[in-house]
Amino acid sequence: MSSKKDLILDTSRQLFNEKGFYQVTIRMIANQLKMSSGNLNYHFKKREAIFESLYFEMVTEFDKRITELPQTEISMRQIHQDMLSSMQKMVHYTFFWTDLYQLLQISPKVNAHFQEVYLQRINGCLFLFKQMKSFNLLNGFASEKEAQYLAERMVQYGNTWLYSSKLYVSEIKNEEIAHYANTLLSFLLPYFTSKGKQEFEKL
Repeated sequence: MSSKKDLILDTSRQLFNEKGFYQVTIRMIANQLKMSSGNLNYHFKKREAIFESLYFEMVTEFDKRITELPQTEISMRQIHQDMLSSMQKMVHYTFFWTDLYQLLQISPKVNAHFQEVYLQRINGCLFLFKQMKSFNLLNGFASEKEAQYLAERMVQYGNTWLYSSKLYVSEIKNEEIAHYANTLLSFLLPYFTSKGKQEFEKL
C-alpha cells in the first residue's frame, strides 16, 4: 500500500474515532489532509472502501498478536496480559467497536468475515478453558453446553465493553482498560481452582 493510502487511512481512523463513522465525510477527510476530494477518490472511491480497509488493517493487527502469543506454560498473568493487549488494540479502532452492529450492515464482506471470526473466537475460548484446566487453573464444567454458553458470553462482552465504557467517559485510559480486562477474566471466577483463585488475586 502506498504511503498516501496509509496516510488517508490513518487520518480517517482518527476522524472516525473522534466523531463517529457516520459523521465523517470524504470531504472532511480530504480537508484534514489538505487535498482535493478528487485526489482522495483516486485512492478510495467511497467512504465505505476506507472502512473496509481499516477493518482488515485491524484484523491484520489481531492476527499478528495471535501469532506472537508466547508458546509457554499457561498462567493467569499471561492470559490477563493477552486480554489487556487485545483491548488496547481495540481502542485504536474505537469507531468500529462503538458502532459495531450498524457498521456490519454496510459491508457484506466485513460482515461475513466478522461472523466467521466470531465463531473462531468462541472456539478459542473453549480451547483456552481446556488449557487452563490442564494447568490446574480451571475446574471442569457440568456439561459442554455450560462451557459453550460461557465462551459466548465472554466473546459478546469482548465485543461490547468499549461501547459501554464510552457511555461514561470520552477517553479510555490504561487503568480503565485494565479494569475491563479484569472484568472479562472474572467471568471464569466461579470455575477457578484454588490455584486459579490465588493467581487471579495476585493480578
